[in-house]
Amino acid sequence: MFPDKIYYEPESLEYELGQRLKEKYSTIPWIPIKSHNKIDELRTRPNSDFPAMKHHLIIGVRKTHNFVPNHKVSDFLVPYTSSGCTAMCHYCYLVCNYNKCAYLRLFVNREQMLKKIMDHGARSEKNYTYEIGSNSDLVLENTITGNLAWTIENFSKSNYGFLTFPTKFNKVEPLLGISHGGRVIMRMSVNPQSIITRFEPGTSGLDARITALNSMCDAGYRVGLLIAPIIMTEDWKDLYSQLIDTLSDRLSKKVREQAPIEIIFMTYSYVQNAINTEAFPQAERLYDKELMTGRGRGKYCYRDDLRSSGEQFLRQQIEEKLRGMTILYVV
Repeated sequence: MFPDKIYYEPESLEYELGQRLKEKYSTIPWIPIKSHNKIDELRTRPNSDFPAMKHHLIIGVRKTHNFVPNHKVSDFLVPYTSSGCTAMCHYCYLVCNYNKCAYLRLFVNREQMLKKIMDHGARSEKNYTYEIGSNSDLVLENTITGNLAWTIENFSKSNYGFLTFPTKFNKVEPLLGISHGGRVIMRMSVNPQSIITRFEPGTSGLDARITALNSMCDAGYRVGLLIAPIIMTEDWKDLYSQLIDTLSDRLSKKVREQAPIEIIFMTYSYVQNAINTEAFPQAERLYDKELMTGRGRGKYCYRDDLRSSGEQFLRQQIEEKLRGMTILYVV
């Protein structure tokens, strides 16, 4: 990605990474801001500008470092080096406020954030797993900052805990030769190529994602697989059956022997629907009042009966075609 403009907190230039980014993008406009959390110039733009704002970078210093307990694939969700993304997945849960999460925000105080994780691990009686990719796609971010490679290299110097992150991108080559000690877990999110094309613009294609997953596993990383989010389009059963056929054919033996599967059905929101209607007027609509029901404030999910039958279908497909792989959870 080459941004068209950068909004930055002046304090960020006091950090080595901030200086490096200033040199890397010296030919484009840098606009000072008071806070990466509140950029009125962007927040007041219309929803139709959503795709254009994906070309901006925001650079700041992360102030919040709270560890949030988690009970799926990690023990804690940890705010880390970025928030948001340059991709434009129409269902992205990070798009939680109008035009606040449209763009990629980078945080330059990586040493402080990683030290907190490593210190927490050293004080703990068990080896906790820290999810560092819940706010962004770190494989994508790494192409801009090198932060994920830096993190893995420096985390390997500690003897405590594990790091995990999901991704929809295939740019893993910079990670393959790093000493990681088997304490880093990459989970690849997959969907049928038709779903990727229609609803996940700006992400890597299915074949590229599978190749990257196999490569990371060959490099000794622990890996996982997310089939997510399940989107119940008219032909969804055919699409996901074909996806599982492809996974059966393309996943390496090593991946199939170790990767647990996470299955996540799509949750959608009023905010996403409002933005997508104006930002992507030609795109298919994800909200379907016949299939969906309310779930919390301004959110929608598939009806319980549809989700239950969908889960049964997917479990059957995986049992038949990916025999031996474990489903970690379905939500």
